[in-house]
Amino acid sequence: MLYHLLTPLGKHFLFFNLFNYLSFRAAGAVVTALLLAFLVGPAIIRRLRARKIGQVIRAEGPASHQGKRGTPTMGGLIIVLATAVPTLLWAPLDNRFILVAVFATLWMGAIGFLDDYLKIVRGSSRGLVAKWKLVGQLAFGLLLGLALLRWPVVPPETIPASATTVPFLKFVVVVFTPWLYVVFVTLVSGFFSNAVNLTDGLDGLATGLTAIAAAAFAAFAYVFGRTDMTQYLNLFYFPSAGELAVFCAALMGAALGFLWFNAHPAQVFMGDTGSLAIGGALGTVSILLKAEFLLVIVGGVFVAEGASVLLQTGTYRWHKRTRGREYADAHRVFRMAPLHHHFEKLGWAEPTVVMRFYILGVFCALVALATLKLR
Repeated sequence: MLYHLLTPLGKHFLFFNLFNYLSFRAAGAVVTALLLAFLVGPAIIRRLRARKIGQVIRAEGPASHQGKRGTPTMGGLIIVLATAVPTLLWAPLDNRFILVAVFATLWMGAIGFLDDYLKIVRGSSRGLVAKWKLVGQLAFGLLLGLALLRWPVVPPETIPASATTVPFLKFVVVVFTPWLYVVFVTLVSGFFSNAVNLTDGLDGLATGLTAIAAAAFAAFAYVFGRTDMTQYLNLFYFPSAGELAVFCAALMGAALGFLWFNAHPAQVFMGDTGSLAIGGALGTVSILLKAEFLLVIVGGVFVAEGASVLLQTGTYRWHKRTRGREYADAHRVFRMAPLHHHFEKLGWAEPTVVMRFYILGVFCALVALATLKLR
């Protein structure tokens, strides 16, 4: 909105020429998101506390978590609001990259909100039944995949609509058949939204990792959207993709603003409202930038958390079916899944786990950024 209102004024007032610069608008989005989270956060937390919308703690979880029972949840509303509003203020509203990214955030956030609402406000222990939650996630992936095939956001002469790039390799792409591409997009968006959801188990863990991943993808979007940088680095140039830097910057600012309230000891949890929205946003950005494999690197901690649950569940069911329940109980891969609980069971303090996972998150982001030059 500000982009459309103030950019034309640059013809008469030199200052407003700044709105033509993507870097300025991305910085504006970060600051706006951060301030908005600071402003609306306390009011939302008070409202959640007044309505007694508190976190439910699993009995089988670490004993140290029982003290968190009743902490306000559904705080992901802060993240969704502080991401969407600055993006719409600082980015062009006719940019399809932006519209798809915001739509993804709202869609996944709505699924998470409904689950939180049914589980906590309505008192349904099962929330939104898992299969219906999965249906909503898969429906978005299918819709996104089909839409990108029908109306590609990247010119087909640059890269096929059903293709994705490969890190560390110069101008190498993997081309899928149309239907296989739709399945691929669905799996990426679905897995990553659930991976972030599974990571959100310690104070500030998913929030800080989100800020790191969003910063990395802001850099990727900025580079992919510039002809000079793509030519120098031997990358594909995606016209108008640079505007996703504004969206990612807003997401980073929203995460940092929420971290103010979510850091240990947390005053509020994001709930599925925030975790599904974040996962959907990051997954969609990677799909739009044809950088799904980069997402695996950037979000390495998220991927490890999701994979730990799949591995734990899969091996337990296999052992239970083939050797019996007692054997399965005694031969778990991890002491507890997701992965962060495994380290808690080993005796690591919660802040220690969070900080070390942050370090791993920064490491993963740096490795991903290195692919820009190492190719």
